[in-house]
Amino acid sequence: MTDIIFRSKGYQDLLARLKSQIRTAQLRAAVAVNQELVLLYWRIGTEILARQKEDGWGTRVIERLAKDLRSEFPEMQGLSPRNLGYMKSFAEAWPDETILQQLAAKLPWFHNCVLLDKVKDTTERLWYIQQAILNGWSRNVLVLQIEGGLYRRQGKAITNFEATLPSPESDLAQQLIKDPYNFDFLTLTKEAQERDLERELLAHLRQFLIELGVGFAFVGSQVPLEVGGEDFKLDLLFYHLKLRCFIVIDLKMGPFRPEYAGKMNFYLSAVDDILRHPDDKRSIGLILCKAKNGIVAEYALRDIAKPLGISEFKHLEKLPEQLKGTLPTIEEIEAELGSSEPSQN
Repeated sequence: MTDIIFRSKGYQDLLARLKSQIRTAQLRAAVAVNQELVLLYWRIGTEILARQKEDGWGTRVIERLAKDLRSEFPEMQGLSPRNLGYMKSFAEAWPDETILQQLAAKLPWFHNCVLLDKVKDTTERLWYIQQAILNGWSRNVLVLQIEGGLYRRQGKAITNFEATLPSPESDLAQQLIKDPYNFDFLTLTKEAQERDLERELLAHLRQFLIELGVGFAFVGSQVPLEVGGEDFKLDLLFYHLKLRCFIVIDLKMGPFRPEYAGKMNFYLSAVDDILRHPDDKRSIGLILCKAKNGIVAEYALRDIAKPLGISEFKHLEKLPEQLKGTLPTIEEIEAELGSSEPSQN
């Protein structure tokens, strides 16, 4: 039955059209290599999908198509059965070619494969495409953001931005702040203090900046401020290139307390008076803590005049040094397993 399909006019017409489309795309690829390739893959997937629906062809057709297309275009990569399967899934995911050209076609093909594998909801997938285009994410960064659940965390912090910032600045600021922040690139003990957290974040500054998001420029840590003859220090200071303002971050290894908001309000007033350039927008504060009570956080921000957000963060925990010596090493475990194996007599 399958051999009859391969000799049929329908299959031969399909093969001929795909060959023609590949040749056409190869000529145009010099102008827009990636977009043409993605659109070609979408058209191939659309053709396969339509034929399988209309004629009831099974998965063996994809294997045969891959073989015949690779025979015709031996120099061309990406014509494996697995990739043709991705093309079919890609066509299923984006039936509207207008949306495809506006968004998905602007990403490299393997970015789209990652999205097909890891994100099933269309709205969520569209959001990741927009963020990847906007931020210029590599495939590895895209995977990191998907696995870290960025879609569910972005814009979820408790803030007073709507009351303290003009629109649309308030909306942009809200979307830049996450909750919780994922610091799984850090390993800290339960006894770690704020300075330990700060030191580790600075040691992993690249990962920290990726987690903060595009536009954050690092200014300094323990930044000194003199107010009324007294010395104060900011845990971390950033400047946001799109918001055009300073971002002050205060680190807390415990749960949020209402007094933290008052302290941050003080810091922001000082930064606005001492550091802010006349062309800069109002500085924004972000309190990062291990936990928070949402109602307490909302009450703490209610009458604060400065723009302020409160988010949690999470990190990996490591064993205290005093416990490490009590656990067996890998070598000891392997030796124990080896001694328990039955003899070969």
